[in-house]
Parts: sequence; C-alpha cells; structure tokens
Amino acid sequence: MRITKNQVSADYRIIILDDEPGIIDSLSVMLKRSGYYYTGTTDPLEAIEMIRDQKFDMLILDYLMYPIHGDKVVERIREFDNEIYILLLTGHKDLAPPLETIKALDIQGYCEKGDKFDQLLLLVESGIKSISQMRTIKKFQDGLNRILQAVPKIYQLQPIGSILEEILTEILSLVRSRDAFILVDDVTNLSSGNNSIFKGIGKYKAEIEDFMEMLDPLLMEQIGNARINGKVVRLEHQVIIPLMNEFMQDIGIIVVEGDNLDDGIKLLEIFASQAGSSISNAFLHSLVNIKNDELNRTYDELRERYMDTIEALRLVVDAKDIYTRGHSDRVAYFAVEIGKVFDLTNNELELLRISGIFHDVGKIGTSDDILFKTEKLNDREYEEIKKHPERGAKILSAISMFKEVVPIVKCHHERVDGRGYPSGLKSDEIPFMARIIAVGDAFDAMLSDRHYRSKLKFNDAMSQLIQGSGTQFDKQVVDAFVSRMSDFEEIIKDELFAYEVKIPTKDI
Repeated sequence: MRITKNQVSADYRIIILDDEPGIIDSLSVMLKRSGYYYTGTTDPLEAIEMIRDQKFDMLILDYLMYPIHGDKVVERIREFDNEIYILLLTGHKDLAPPLETIKALDIQGYCEKGDKFDQLLLLVESGIKSISQMRTIKKFQDGLNRILQAVPKIYQLQPIGSILEEILTEILSLVRSRDAFILVDDVTNLSSGNNSIFKGIGKYKAEIEDFMEMLDPLLMEQIGNARINGKVVRLEHQVIIPLMNEFMQDIGIIVVEGDNLDDGIKLLEIFASQAGSSISNAFLHSLVNIKNDELNRTYDELRERYMDTIEALRLVVDAKDIYTRGHSDRVAYFAVEIGKVFDLTNNELELLRISGIFHDVGKIGTSDDILFKTEKLNDREYEEIKKHPERGAKILSAISMFKEVVPIVKCHHERVDGRGYPSGLKSDEIPFMARIIAVGDAFDAMLSDRHYRSKLKFNDAMSQLIQGSGTQFDKQVVDAFVSRMSDFEEIIKDELFAYEVKIPTKDI
C-alpha cells in the first residue's frame, strides 16, 4: 500500500516507510505542518526501489516490518546510497537492533514510537540541518574541483580577451549565474598603466557604450569601494570581487549578478585569487597577442565612455539646482588658473581641470531633500552631505584611469587645520591639488546664490578667503589666488557666472 503527498517545499525530500498506514498518516500530518515534501509506503521492498530510482534526502522507517525488518531495508539501501539520512522508529524497545548494528548501518537517528511526535520532529529538524550542511560542504567540494580543473585553462598562452572570457565562464558555473563582467588594469609597459580592459558575459556581453549605460551610480560607487578596500562587496543582486595579483595589489574587479549568490561567495573569492594571478601572469609575460594599436583603441573607447558616464552624472548634479549650475566648470577654471601660478606642467594642469569638473560627482547619491534644503542642515543631514567626497572618490576608483583624480576629489573638503572631512587631514597630509580645488570651490560657492543665503560681493569673497588662509585654506594657494585677483574680477564681470554659458577652457 502506497500513500503519496506533495507539500510546500521540495528542497528536502522525505520518504516514510511503515507497515501501519495509520502511522504514515500521523507522520504526514506532522511533516505537512512543518512544510516538508514527503511520500509514504507500507511496503519495504517498494521503498528500496523508490530510493534507488529517485532522490530522497531522508528516510523515516519502522523496525519491525514484513517481509523484512528495518535493519535489512537499511542494509540493502546502503549498498547503493550512502548519503540518505535515516531515522529508525520502533514501538518495541526490547526488540530494537543493538547499538552496534545502528552504527554499522550508519543510521543517524533512533526514536521510540509514541502518541506524540515532538521528539521525532526534533530529530527530523536536526537531520534537515545536517543535510543542509552536507549539501554546502559538497557544493564547496564540487566548486573547488571545478576551480582545480579551470585553473590550467586560464593560465594557457592565449589572448587576454580569451583569458578574461574563460574566467567569466568558469565563475558563472560556480554560482549558477548567467551575467557577469570584469574590469582589469593593463599592467604591462605598453602604456602608463592607467588603462582598463572590459569583458562581459550574458547581458553584459555588450559594446562599451551599452555597457556603460548599465553602470548606475550605486554600482560604480561600490566597485570603487571594493577596489579601494580590497574586500568583497555584496549588493542585493550582485557580488563585486576585487582582483589582486600575487603581490596583493589591486588590478581590477569581477561583478557577478544573480539572486542566490551567498553560498558561492567563498568559492568566488578563491577562484578570483587564481584569476588575478593568471591575468597578472599574462600581462607580465607579454602574452597579450592583440596589436598595440587595437589595444589603444579599446583603451581610448573605454576611457571616453567612462568619461561620458561620469560627465553625465556630474551634469545631473549640476542640473538639479539652478543655484549651483556650472559650479564644477568654474571650480575647474579657477583651479587651473591657480595651478599656472605654481608653474605646473600641462599634465598636472589637466589633472587639476578634471578634478575640478568631477569634484562634486559624489553628490549624485545625496537626497534632494538635503541638497535643496533652505534652512540650516541638522547634524544628521550634515553628516550625510559630508559623505560626498568619499562617495565621489569611490565612483572614480572603479577604473584605473582616474587613479590620480581620486585622492584630490576625496580630500577637497579637508582643512589645513585638520578640522575638515572626511579624514581630518592637516597641512601637507592633504594633496596639494586638493588644496587648490578647495580654494576654487569655496570661492565659487561664496559668489553663487544658494538656497540658504545670497551670494557675496567679489571683494567680500576675497576677504573671506584671506581670513581663512592658514586655517581652512593653504596660505600659498590663497596667495596665488589673490595674485590673480584682477584677472578673476574681469572674468566674473563678463559671463563667467551665467550658468548657461560653459566656461571656455584655455589650451593647457
């Protein structure tokens, strides 16, 4: 006689074997209430064949049965299945098999029958936990075996693009995902080392311009966060794994997308460590058989597209508020003009310009309620606004081309007296170019109308800068700014502060 019922969850499949239908019915009520999948039969021989033909996680069986007792049933099952978890029941304590038999047959639980099933339910729940743990261990073992099989493939002599695609393919097999991408720095001597290579799979197997549209600000920020801290970042549907070379230096990231990634994160970390070494090995041994001009085109396009993406975010910040529109362009202009006083090189002036343009990009993650508030910010709101330099630095850290911009953006609100944010740096601890941006930023802010105050007159703004010299601002930078005061005044009288007019950048 066979009794079958399918219940809430098929994650764990339980089979009940007892020659009394009433016992099966009673156990079924208990299992149904707990939400387990179960099937039941009164025939021991049928139960053996069912377990042989199907996959069950747990067997609950009686000891005294016809035509064979429970220990003989288990003995036959163990000939072909050593994994099924077995709970043995008996209504006759004196007739139960000896302890040696229970151990020899690897019977994990033993329980006497009774009117209540509380003890049995505890044994079932304990058994399910053990099964779950064994699944995790097996999954980990299988994953490690796949990693061992995959490692030789990713160390083969082949183009870097093929290596990256192989890495992504193997990674997806570890976590049953379909979508992932990799951003890796070129560490060869083909260039300055500030170029990145992109490869995607699944929905990320796209042209660079389409890929960039998939990078929302939160993801960009968290990619930077993973690279800066060298730690895995877990988002709701994504995992970001930093790639490190054998010297534990950051060389890129892998982003894997999926809904059930938690169990596989450790495997991803292990494989990523091998992937990082294989990528580094490929570069260092000049195994990149892509022509230099093709590489450079790829670099330039990724650089251009990412610049476009950051520029779009920056414009979103500027466009939100008529009072701050054009602010970043003006800060960039002031910073470059100050830099010229210090006889900075063309490359340094270009770095200043880009830093000025992107210095407030982190505000993309600040709520409008805070950005547009007309009254004084409370402590919580002020702490939130203070996060924008670090948030901007993380967004810019996503790919290596902004490596030199990152510390400037992060530190543009530090003060030479140590009372700034986010790190409370002092004097020379603050990057010199960040000290330049700080002056340009503050000056433009003072000459712009804001929600909470009207703009200052030019001379009043200059006085404020001079008063802050040596405390809020670097004295040398303020002196350089003052030396250009007449030039700035003429420009401001022209069209500099008409927000619809973008500042013309002179040749640098």
